[in-house]
Amino acid sequence: MFYVVAYDSPNQKRRSKIAATLEGYGQRVQYSVFECYLSPSHYAQLRRRLRKWFNPEEDSIRFYPLSSQMLAQVEVWGGRPLSSPPGSVIL
Repeated sequence: MFYVVAYDSPNQKRRSKIAATLEGYGQRVQYSVFECYLSPSHYAQLRRRLRKWFNPEEDSIRFYPLSSQMLAQVEVWGGRPLSSPPGSVIL
């Protein structure tokens, strides 16, 4: 499954730990946005690892799953292309 993961934290240390964790699972496409192809087991593993750094009182992490049908409709304008673009429009 393909996921877009976005995060925010007011704490620099936690923000850095979250980003470092995500870098092991996907491609950074914006400062706090990653695109990740994850098997169910890798998705569960990523969530477990992120929980170590996440403070629910201050931080936000959002996981947006994209089906293959939705992923085929993704348009990428500039920047890095999807790591495996199934029908993406690259401008």
